[in-house]
Parts: sequence; C-alpha cells; structure tokens
Amino acid sequence: MGGVAHPSILARPSVRVLIVDDEPNLRHLLSAVLRKQGWEVDVAGSGRAAIEAARRVRPHLIVLDIVLPDIDGVQVLRTIRGELPDSMVLFLTANGTVANRIDGIAAGGDDYVTKPFSVEEVVVRLRGLLRRSPMLAASAPTPVLEIGDLKLNEDSHEVTRAGVDVRLTATEFALLRFLMLNADRVLSKEQILDRVWEYDFGRESNIVEIYISYLRKKIDHGRPPMIHTIRRVGYILREAPSDAAVR
Repeated sequence: MGGVAHPSILARPSVRVLIVDDEPNLRHLLSAVLRKQGWEVDVAGSGRAAIEAARRVRPHLIVLDIVLPDIDGVQVLRTIRGELPDSMVLFLTANGTVANRIDGIAAGGDDYVTKPFSVEEVVVRLRGLLRRSPMLAASAPTPVLEIGDLKLNEDSHEVTRAGVDVRLTATEFALLRFLMLNADRVLSKEQILDRVWEYDFGRESNIVEIYISYLRKKIDHGRPPMIHTIRRVGYILREAPSDAAVR
C-alpha cells in the first residue's frame, strides 16, 4: 500500500471570520456556530476594537453590526476598506430601510441581514460570500478531498469511488466529508453528532450507526472497505490496501 493520501482541501487557508457586535450573547452564538463550520473566529464589541482586530487577523469574512457604541459599522468599514479590499463584509442591521442598505453597500459592504435573523441565514449568506472571496480564490486549489480511490468535491457535491459516481444525500455527504477530513483518526459518536448534526440526539440515539450503515452500502459495497468500526470507541475512515480482499 502506498502512503496515505491526505485530503487536499487541508492545504486551503483556514477561513478567518471577524464578528463585530456589541451584544455578547450574539457574539457567542455566532462564534459557536461558525467554529462548527471549521472556521477561525475572532470577535470585537466596538468599532475601534473591530478596526484593530481586522488589521491584525486580516479576515476573509467580516460580520459587522451597523450600530456600535463608539463608531458605527459603516465608518468602521470605510476606515479599513483601503487596507482590506478583499475582505467580504456582511452587515447586520436593525434597520431594513433602503437608505440604510445603500449606505452599507456604498461603504463597501457585500451583503446584509436584518435583525432579528436566523443563524442559518447568516451561515448561508457567508458561504455565498466565500464563493466570491478573492482572498481564497487566489490561493486555494480545487476543494477536492481524496483518500485512496475515494474523491469528494465540496463545490459540486460529487463523490466517486474508483471513478464510479456515488449518489449521497446531503446528510450522507456531510458525514463522509467529516470522516475524510479526519482520515486515519478515530471519531467518537459524540464528535460525529456534534459536527455533522450540530445538535444533541442523546447518547442513546442510533442516528450515527444508521448513517454509517448507509455510507458503507454506498462507499464500501463490493469494494475493499474504507469505513471501519472501532469497538466501544468510534469510527475511522482510512485508505484501503490496494491488495485488500473485497468483503
């Protein structure tokens, strides 16, 4: 067997996000959700702190509240835009008027959401901005994970095993992606629940076992197995030996 093929997406730069809002609970909530996406998150509670943090971390994405206790978000963006022309900015605003939106876009904002908003909407908007990010486009290879003869394309959601297309549901795709990103590492049921489902089914739930079974039928059936159970510990995905017997 040759050396283990590490997921090529790991060569991509980590996505850096700066969250700017004067509400601690909102900062905490958004930080927790975005870290679950695998992104690096910094926070600031004021305009001046935001400017300092943006210059320090040079984020790919900025979530920026317009109403801040010292400098409003529009002025913050005008201050840093010359230094960070390629950072993508999502404004948070409690005022959905046309004039308010125009001010934000004119200052260099890329999108906005109006409070109150759903966290899911923020994630969707940020993912959309990432696809347009010049910072990532300039340095990132094609977002393909490859372990042995198993390939997963994050952008097209295409999966192949030994060149054969594998059709997966959205949840199966998310589970396989997490296993591939952690190839050769044993993952507990709790880790998988936390990162793939992002909410608690309870330790007695068999949802992980069910979806591992689904994946095995699609990924491993008729081929050397890649997904393995480590009894009382968890699951691991690893490259199958080229001379492995089909089970």
